[in-house]
Amino acid sequence: MNCRVCDSNSLDLVLDLHEQPWCNNFLRAEEIGTEPYYPLRVVYCHQCHTPQLDYTVSKEVMFGDHTYLSGVTRTLDAHFKHVAAEVDETFFKHQARKRVLDIGSNDGTQLKHFQRLGYDVLGIESSKGTAEIANKAGVETMAEFVSGEVLKKLPGKYQVINAAGVFFHLEDLHDITDGIRSILDEDGVFVVQFLYMKRIVENMAFDQIYHEHLLYYNVETIETLLNLHGLSMFDAYLSPIHGGSIIGYVGLRGKRGFSQRLGQLRKEEELHQSNDLATYRAFAEEVDKMKTRNREFLGVVKEQGLTVYGFGAPVKGNTLLNYFEIGPEYVECLVEKNPLRRDLYSPGQYIRIVMEDELAGPPDMYYVLAWNFKEEILANNQQLIEQGVEFYFPIDPMPVLS
Repeated sequence: MNCRVCDSNSLDLVLDLHEQPWCNNFLRAEEIGTEPYYPLRVVYCHQCHTPQLDYTVSKEVMFGDHTYLSGVTRTLDAHFKHVAAEVDETFFKHQARKRVLDIGSNDGTQLKHFQRLGYDVLGIESSKGTAEIANKAGVETMAEFVSGEVLKKLPGKYQVINAAGVFFHLEDLHDITDGIRSILDEDGVFVVQFLYMKRIVENMAFDQIYHEHLLYYNVETIETLLNLHGLSMFDAYLSPIHGGSIIGYVGLRGKRGFSQRLGQLRKEEELHQSNDLATYRAFAEEVDKMKTRNREFLGVVKEQGLTVYGFGAPVKGNTLLNYFEIGPEYVECLVEKNPLRRDLYSPGQYIRIVMEDELAGPPDMYYVLAWNFKEEILANNQQLIEQGVEFYFPIDPMPVLS
């Protein structure tokens, strides 16, 4: 393959998580054992330094219908509210008519906050069921796969274009980036929100690597992509959401100067050698050690006769469960709030999902797969903690310092 960003063929394998099922393919009981497996490997581009998957599961398989809902967690909803408020306050508060487009808008959670600030809103969401949820909530949403052609057919230009957790999903990366540039207002802002690879490495959060995430950006690498399309990131900051994400503000190239905090992020990447091949090779070695430690830990817990439930059934949790080879012999069930996952089973390891409000009682220990919402989880479960229920975080993110 050639690099998804710069088209170079100078690529090296840095992390092999073996063959895995598509991790959002939660199964009905009768489907167990029928799911296909795909390579899950990260390669490194020597030319532009972008880590990326070397195998693509088609977007029709992954995004035509899925069970992820943005509005399920209060932490994410609060984050989206903050982003909308900051964008409006900083750039467009006093503008009469304001339009925002959200690419990969899911159930409309981000757009609802822009809507309350007086914006005309439009979402593009590939999952028809999820788009229907948004439309029923009063958030106009197109049920389509995004493409450059779809974007260029939209009437008028947008002051704000948002892409939260989707810009690393895109097969047609250059086509869509070009489409974004074509419909962005002269003084508009493209808000790109993405998992920060520097933090993934620091947190040992290898579970954030899965088939839906084709690319893994640092500031340096996403700027390479943007600059190829007449766009430029002029400001960015590190948010704690999802264990560490960059919220980047992008405009037409040459329209705005670079912020001090963006410059600081660039310096820190250089200081920590965040875009170096050696850094990713060391990361891969530590991931392998994590597998050994977790299996040994759960083996001891099992010998002690303790009951263990998984806390949450996030998509990324399936990367961890499958690579660690942790099934129902270690974790009896996965406890969820999202009703779309009721009575389904995790792909690959076949752990049953149970709704939180349907539990007969708590386990001795929760193995927390939804670790990126650690503070919310601990705050909401103080009563269980006081009763002696343990919460074990296989991935424990470092605090994000502002």
